[in-house]
Amino acid sequence: MSEICVFDTSVLINYMRTQRHGDLAYRVKALIRNSSVVLAELWRGASSKTDREGVKRLEDSFPIFTPTENHWIESGQILARMQTDHGFEPKKLRDLHFDVLIALTARVHGARLITSNRADFELIREYRDFELEVW
Repeated sequence: MSEICVFDTSVLINYMRTQRHGDLAYRVKALIRNSSVVLAELWRGASSKTDREGVKRLEDSFPIFTPTENHWIESGQILARMQTDHGFEPKKLRDLHFDVLIALTARVHGARLITSNRADFELIREYRDFELEVW
């Protein structure tokens, strides 16, 4: 089976705004897949016509992985454990929720998740293991 990767929002935003990581993205030796959660985050922040065109191109370029009903339930369970273990405020848990969904979706497909958000995704790995690469 070919290796699969999913880019987190942090990498794609850096690329779209500043071309940061652009050279690395072209050298990835894997089948690239989008996360519907990442696309939703990108659409939410697309404030210009150029941004929207970029997100649309990305959306149309690669197949999309989407969290399942079980992923939503499991994400809530993981966040509840994080709150118990770390005493996070509701805002922090909301900020982590989409990242947990992205990680769970990548995990079920055996995909490597590529991110610039080391702290949050390493925290998530304490609760569910998945393949992670930090740029």
